[in-house]
Amino acid sequence: MLVRARTDTVPPQILILVGIASVQFGAAFANKLFSQAGPAGVVLMRLVFGSVVLMALTRPRLAGRSRRDLMAVTSFGLVLAFMNWSFYESLHRLPLGPAVTVEFIGPLAVAIAGSRKLLDVVWVALAGGGVALLALGGSQGNLRLSGLLLAALAGALWAGYILLSQRVGSSFAGLDGLALALSIGAVVIVPAGVLQGGSALLRPEVALGGLGVAVLSSLIPYSLELISLRRLSASAFGLLMSLEPAVAALAGVLVLGQRLHLRTAAAIVMVVIASAGTTIEASRSAARQPAGSPGRRAAAQGSPLG
Repeated sequence: MLVRARTDTVPPQILILVGIASVQFGAAFANKLFSQAGPAGVVLMRLVFGSVVLMALTRPRLAGRSRRDLMAVTSFGLVLAFMNWSFYESLHRLPLGPAVTVEFIGPLAVAIAGSRKLLDVVWVALAGGGVALLALGGSQGNLRLSGLLLAALAGALWAGYILLSQRVGSSFAGLDGLALALSIGAVVIVPAGVLQGGSALLRPEVALGGLGVAVLSSLIPYSLELISLRRLSASAFGLLMSLEPAVAALAGVLVLGQRLHLRTAAAIVMVVIASAGTTIEASRSAARQPAGSPGRRAAAQGSPLG
C-alpha cells in the first residue's frame, strides 16, 4: 500500500521510462549469464521466478473457466516462452540494440495492420528500411544472420503475444492470466533450459542472477505499467514505448561494452521514428472517431507491447 502511495506521486511518464530501462538493462544482465546457463537456462529462471512471485500474489483460480479461456491462456504461455527464448538466443548472437530493433517490427506491424493510409505506408517503409540497413550492414556491425532471423522470429511471436494478451486480459482479472501464462511457459521451457543450463542452474550465484533478471525484466516493468496506465493515455504510453530500441542500445553500451556503429544507430533511429509516427497517427485517428466506436476502443487498448 505504501509503495502504491509513493508511486502515485510520481509522474506516469517517469514510471514508464523506469520500466523501459528496467526491461532493457535486465536483458543486458541476462546476456552476462548466457555463458554459464545458456539463453534457454536464463529464460527458464526468469519464467520460474516470475511465475512463483505472481502466482503467490494473485492466486488465480481455474475452476469454472471455459475451455476457450484455458486454450487462450495456454497459447499465451506457449507464445510467451518461445518469444523470450528466441529473443535471448538472438541476444547471444547480436548486440542488444539491433536485436530489440528487429524484434520491435512485430508490435509495429500489429499497430499498422489493416490500415490503408498512405502515411502508414511511409512508416512501414521507414521501419523496413531500418531493418534492411541492419541486415545489409552485417559485416560492419558484426551482425550474424542467424541472430537477425531469431530476432525477427521473436518479433513475430511478440505480435502473437499482443493479440493473445488482449484475449486473456478480457477473460482474466488483473495479472491472473499473466501468472498462469508464465507458469505454463516455465513448464514448456524446462527441457531446453535444463539441457543448456545443466548444473549451473543450481549454483547460488547463477540462480541469484536469474532472480535479478526476473525482477528487472518482468516484475518491475509489469507493475509500473499497470500503475502508470491508470493515469496515462494509451497514445502517450505507446509513444514512450517507442524509445525501447534506443534504450536497448544504451544498455548494451553501458553494461556490455558493445560498440554502436553509425549504420546501426541510423537503423535504430529509423525504427524509433516509425513507431512514434504510427502511435501519433493512431491517436489522431481515434480522436476523430465518435466515442464508443470500434476504432476508438482499439486505440485505447494500450501499447503494442501488450
